[in-house]
Amino acid sequence: MYSSLTNPKLGSSSESLKPISLPLSLHSSDLRRPVTLSRVLQTHPKNLFLINRKFTVSAKPQNHGRDVTILPSPIKITMDNDVNPAYTVLTLEADSDKPGLLNAITAVFRDLDLDVTKASAVGDGRSHLHDVFHVRRRHPSSSHSSSTSTPFPSKSSPGSMVSGRKGGSRFQLTEPREKEDVAAALRAVVSAHLARAPKEHRPRFETIGKMPTKQKRYTLMDTYRRNDVSRVEHDVVSHVEYTLARSRVEFSDFEAYQAAALSLRDRLVERWNDAQTLLRERSPKRLYFLSMEFLMGRSLLNTIGNLGVEEAYREALAGLGYDLEILAEQERDAALGNGGLGRLSACMLDALATLDLPAWGYGIRYSYGMFRQTLRNGFQHEQPDYWLTFGNPWEIPRSVVSYPVHFYGHVSSHLDPDGSGRRIFRWNAGETVSAVAYDNPIPGFGTRSCANLRLWAAKPSKEFDLEAFNTGDYVSAILSRHKAEALSAVLYPDDRTTEGKELRLKQQYFFVSATVQDVIRRFKAAHIDGGGSKEAVTGVASKEEHAKDPLDRWSLLPVYVAIHLNDTHPTLAIPELMRVLMDEHHLPWHRAWSLCQNVFSITNHTVSSSSLESWSVSMLERLLPRHMHIIFDINWHFLNDVRSRFGDDWARLRRVSIIDEGPKGDKFVKMAALAAVVCYSVNGVSKPHTDILRSDVLRDYASLWPTKFRNITNGVSPRRWLAHSNHSLRQLITEAMGGAFHGHSGG
Repeated sequence: MYSSLTNPKLGSSSESLKPISLPLSLHSSDLRRPVTLSRVLQTHPKNLFLINRKFTVSAKPQNHGRDVTILPSPIKITMDNDVNPAYTVLTLEADSDKPGLLNAITAVFRDLDLDVTKASAVGDGRSHLHDVFHVRRRHPSSSHSSSTSTPFPSKSSPGSMVSGRKGGSRFQLTEPREKEDVAAALRAVVSAHLARAPKEHRPRFETIGKMPTKQKRYTLMDTYRRNDVSRVEHDVVSHVEYTLARSRVEFSDFEAYQAAALSLRDRLVERWNDAQTLLRERSPKRLYFLSMEFLMGRSLLNTIGNLGVEEAYREALAGLGYDLEILAEQERDAALGNGGLGRLSACMLDALATLDLPAWGYGIRYSYGMFRQTLRNGFQHEQPDYWLTFGNPWEIPRSVVSYPVHFYGHVSSHLDPDGSGRRIFRWNAGETVSAVAYDNPIPGFGTRSCANLRLWAAKPSKEFDLEAFNTGDYVSAILSRHKAEALSAVLYPDDRTTEGKELRLKQQYFFVSATVQDVIRRFKAAHIDGGGSKEAVTGVASKEEHAKDPLDRWSLLPVYVAIHLNDTHPTLAIPELMRVLMDEHHLPWHRAWSLCQNVFSITNHTVSSSSLESWSVSMLERLLPRHMHIIFDINWHFLNDVRSRFGDDWARLRRVSIIDEGPKGDKFVKMAALAAVVCYSVNGVSKPHTDILRSDVLRDYASLWPTKFRNITNGVSPRRWLAHSNHSLRQLITEAMGGAFHGHSGG
């Protein structure tokens, strides 16, 4: 879909959406994944046992682009067969120890087809390693004829590891070559596990400057958090104690999930902050993706997979006594979507982050989501899904990011005091609520880029009516709060009643109004109040230098801003942007109209004309009076343009009019028509879908603008639905594609 976000009207390739990536690649974090025998063999299978008999592992992992040398501390391994003929006593000693090492050692024995009947740790578990293992062959040897051995027996030849033995039990390790190979495997894995991952420095930005205080702030946290097992364990336990205020010695599965999620969020925040700083410095064109739904699903496994830390977290949690899969079941699904529309939005954000495209998603932070289904006496019953009962560890509340959203009231007008004779309109609202932001970092796969999903929660502009409370009217004292919070309570409230329809319309306007205000604030700070970016896109810098008048600088809006509407629900963003530009920033009508035509694009999900969204003109006039004025003006200008091209073709004019009239004389606003008239691109979700739009649902608009209608097919995220659900199939595809599968954009 991303190619549909480039505006062909602008004509310059420099003004399209471009990838912006951080200087460091996420692939280097792969060096910090826990080391097992199978991983060592996969990374450098040729030289581990044939060349590196001195147990110094020099490896160049795939796609990392630099050599990494792992030098172990002295490791002592002894094997004793005199204690008991049923097993070999293997003692492993080293000058240092590390959490998670025991799991790595037992994995080596498992890979070598050896059973551990008993294990004891004599060391202190931190500064000194001294472990004793009673090991025996899983398949006892019965052959004494061959002197050939291989360090890695297959299951099909269980006795091949030790052949030609003389004396000793068939379960013991007695062959010198066999002992040497086992020791080599243990030394390689222990050495790699004990090696401390190199620090990865975070990028330095121009905003740091030369101020000593800023330099100090940067230096205090100038490296990314390590992802080795020891650090992950520390971070999880730290959140248990300091964030959840629970005993670090004993905590539940749910608390372990919360702590693990918070430790992952710490890593996301590092990437999110660096990505946003980079965007502010380079000032590229940004995409803002508006959708009523984001079916994100559970975030724990998806975040772990995208950050490439699954093995580290799995081993760290196991070392603490918890199972990753069990903790993943503790997470409640984010009830922000209902089906294909919401899932497409989630895949879109994942793909945009993976492709390093500068993009944000915007939606509503529903308190109850859609609903959860229960069965009673064979019938389905809907119950609210309050997924936020115990909070959401992934979100970041932004209490300082809040915007007023107005409803009802009336419109007044007066002449512009500058003497131009232009009429200025003012919306005198009758009700105001506050939209408060909650940010959700969205990690890309194989990159440090991190997109953002900003969700709006409705809060009252006046929290509590103390006067009503003091007079005994306790219900009225909190009424405004309940009315405001109803806006972000439920996804798609029942619209069979007039009140339900009005609540849906208020929901749609609530989130697009807050979003437009947020987008315009960011654009103004960078390109109007701030005077533009030093690294402006080619051809734009000269515009900025010559645009002395702030009104002229508004022409840069489509150069730096692209707003994509996911279906017709956010279409009210069009008249809202027109209102903000004209009424708050005093642009003339034709300037505001031209900017909107070059900023908006849409993906239409509806293929039935009868299902296209429409709103009663009378309801819009009552709820959003200024916006209804603007929609009437847009329709008037549009019909005049059609009439100039086709003459008095009244049938055509009636069909293409944004305002439709019902059989009883009721008038409605056709939201798909409004979007088709204004947007520079109308996208379908599949080729048959787009063909239906062109030939049936929106055929009159397609005849007016044949090149405006496009087809960009959207898919699913393979990392969510395949990588985490079928590990064996994931491995097979990865091997067949040479690793390309893991780098798939997924959207």
